[in-house]
Formats: sequence, structure tokens, C-alpha cells
Amino acid sequence: MSVAKSATIAPTAIIEDGAVIGEYVEIGHYCVIGKDVRIGDNTKIYNQVTIVGNTTLGKNNEIFPNAVLGTKPQDLKYHNEPNTLIFGDNNKIREFTMINPGTEGGGSKTIIGNNNLLMAYVHIAHDCIVGDSCILANGVTLGGHIIMGSHINIGGLTPIHQFCKIGDYAMVAGASALSQDIPPFCLAEGNRAVIRGLNLHRLRKNFEHHQVDKIYNVYKRLFFGNKPIKEIAQEILEENYKDENIFKMCEFIIQSTRGIPFIRRNDE
Repeated sequence: MSVAKSATIAPTAIIEDGAVIGEYVEIGHYCVIGKDVRIGDNTKIYNQVTIVGNTTLGKNNEIFPNAVLGTKPQDLKYHNEPNTLIFGDNNKIREFTMINPGTEGGGSKTIIGNNNLLMAYVHIAHDCIVGDSCILANGVTLGGHIIMGSHINIGGLTPIHQFCKIGDYAMVAGASALSQDIPPFCLAEGNRAVIRGLNLHRLRKNFEHHQVDKIYNVYKRLFFGNKPIKEIAQEILEENYKDENIFKMCEFIIQSTRGIPFIRRNDE
């Protein structure tokens, strides 16, 4: 066991031999930290948190009571093969959140980026990848093998089907049920969730006005057109291949394997 001298550990916490605890880490009462766990500097772990398995946390993370990180995947195909769970920096992991490591079938890694807020009772299953600055509200459930970009909002009590992909700056409204892919910048809602528009709140906070206008014009062409959406996306790519945002949106649609959920409407 390697524990920095500046770390503060409650006397009732259990730290197994082999764990690595960084500088100025705080670990509360009745926590269990497994032997293969590595905890980065300035991380605060509140009471009754369990962190086991081959789990690595970066710096400045905050983990609230009764969170469980690194327990075996809930996948019947998992047979104790080596796996990992990796967190970046500055994440807030709220009460009763559960996050599982990967499986052999998904690359054996679950990865959570930086600056994410995972609210109470969030579940992130095996082999998921979550980018940076995402907000998952209370009760969000990610099935296995989900890939999320960055700056994404998922509303409370929303389940997301395994193998779905969600692009940067997208949003899925609360109490939805998502079973297909959501392109960057889009907003989806409903059970089953379909695209309702653009995530204008995030766009206006992070992009210039002319960039938002360009994304909106492409959105209208994609979702109000009269051709298959992948065909339209390919046409737009050939016209706007130098625009990073347009490229990101159209390339996502072209590469989607689960399909894009939307109801085609006529121009108004």
C-alpha cells in the first residue's frame, strides 16, 4: 500500500495492501478501497464508498456516499478476465452511482473523462466511454458499450440502450428511452426518443452566432429533406468538408450503425 503522508483517511476505512493513494486525498468512514485501486491527488471520497477492481481515478475527483466503482460487470459473458475502469480529473460522482469496468468483448475498459457530473443513482455499465463536461441527471442508465462525446446532457430517469452513440453537445431529455444514435448538437426526447431539434442552450453557450446558424441550416437540410439522411449527409460533406462542426455532424450520421431516430417533416 502506498499512501501519501498528506492523505487523510478515517480510522474505519479499509485500504487493502497495494492501493495507491495520492497527495491530499480524503477518505471517509467505512469506505473500502481495493488493492488495485489508484486514487489521484486532491480527490475527496465521502463515507461508505466502495472502490475495487483495477480502477484508476485522476485528480480532484469528488465521490459521494454509497457510490460503488469497479465491481464486476453485469454481463453473463464476463468470466473474470482482466479489465479496467478509468476516470479523468474533476469529476463529481454523486450518491449511489454504480460504474462497472469493461469486458473482453468491448476492449476491457470503461472510461470516464474529465469534468463530468454524474448525479445520484446513475449507472454506467461495462465498456462505456464518456467524454468530458457531460451531465447525467439522477437515475440515468447507460447500457454496455455506449459511446458518449463531450458536453452532453442526459435528463433524469433516462435509459440508453447498449451500443448507442451520442455526439458532442447533444441532449436527451428526461424520462426518455433512447435506442438509437443521436448526432452532435441535436436534442432528442420521448419514449422511444426521437430528434426534436437542436440543443440550442449548449450551442449558444459554446459557439459563435454564425456557427449556430450554419449548424441549424444543415440540421434543416438533413431532417427536413426528401432523400435518405445518409445520402444527404454525404452530399453536405462534399460541400462543407472544411467546416469542423458540419463534418462532425454528417460523419456521425454516415457511420451510425443503430440508425438516427427522427420523424421527417416538410419545410415550414
